[in-house]
Amino acid sequence: MRRLLPSLALLLLAVTACGGDAGGGAQAAIKVGLIVSLTGNYTPLGSEDKKAVELAVEQVNAQGGLLGRKVELVTRDDKTAPDQGIVAYNQIKGEIDALIGPVFSNSALAVEPLAQRDKMPYLSLAPAQEQVEPIKSYIFVTPALSSMYAERYLQYIQAQGIRTIAVAWDSKSAYSVSGHEYMVKLAPKYGVTIAVDERYETTTSDFSPVFQHVRDSDAEALVFWGSGAPGVTAAKQYVASGLKTPLFLTASQASKLWLEPMGADAEGMTVQSAIGVIGEHLPAGKQKQVIDQMAGPYEQKHGYPPPQFAQDGYSASLLLFEAIRKSGSTDKAKIQQALETMDLVTPNGRFRYSATDHSGLSPEYISVNTVRNGRFVPTDWAQEQLNKTVAAVG
Repeated sequence: MRRLLPSLALLLLAVTACGGDAGGGAQAAIKVGLIVSLTGNYTPLGSEDKKAVELAVEQVNAQGGLLGRKVELVTRDDKTAPDQGIVAYNQIKGEIDALIGPVFSNSALAVEPLAQRDKMPYLSLAPAQEQVEPIKSYIFVTPALSSMYAERYLQYIQAQGIRTIAVAWDSKSAYSVSGHEYMVKLAPKYGVTIAVDERYETTTSDFSPVFQHVRDSDAEALVFWGSGAPGVTAAKQYVASGLKTPLFLTASQASKLWLEPMGADAEGMTVQSAIGVIGEHLPAGKQKQVIDQMAGPYEQKHGYPPPQFAQDGYSASLLLFEAIRKSGSTDKAKIQQALETMDLVTPNGRFRYSATDHSGLSPEYISVNTVRNGRFVPTDWAQEQLNKTVAAVG
């Protein structure tokens, strides 16, 4: 029977009964590679992933580990650079049983062919579509894909009666490029016209030309695709510009690392997020239970609620732990096979990986929020949609 809720206590009772892995001694640690951005532009993202994976490892080890063995992290910094992601992977590939990360889509895409070549089970923390289209047998994605964020916004935009939008996107970010591509592709399905289509680069420091083009158009909303520094820079300049067209930001801004520098200027802005970010607003059930399993200890440990990127890291950990449990082994091929039959509720939502779907999620686990008193609160539309989604999970 497929497992839906990753209760660590139940999971560990099962795995410890399996005994040691046939491939090594009972005392040998299970080593999980973690490659994230700890320096460079994506440091705010990678540091949160690291905290969440460390929490998941602490929790599982506190209850006996997996297969009667402790789990050990082998962490490397990709420095927010694809070539450094490759260096990091080559440093650790010979000593790890599986890999989590990177969060920077460009680095994730650089590491992906190496992991596939080495038949390394790899749970990516980046949402770029290209990782799973076409399917590569050992590559799985944890965040919702860029296409899903694009479609969820278009669903919301349609529900709000908006027919014409502007889109700004970072031409140097694989996440942003993919999100823009799918927003353009899917817009006609939702009766939406893109009146302004503006590209920028990660190093852009002046967004006034973008805002002027939007002002001169009939766009009823501006959807901004970007990660890291541009999300803060553009949002602050948007406020200063006096532009009245509503600004819609994607899940890369669903973090205190965006909220804090924005301060009061963030109030009323629209920001997407994974379902786990707004867990306190969900009704009781399996989905809320697994979110709380992470959120309480995370906030106690770090002093603030787990942001978007932390949700990704913790979800990836639960998926990997469950795959190891199901396979009863650290054999890489068996872990890969277990992932392809996964049905598991995580803070990011219910994953249903298969041989033809290595993203596992659907847009219904994405929330569209308003910033209220410095916190992300689901819009009325999102609350109604998420209540239905949670009820279906049980």
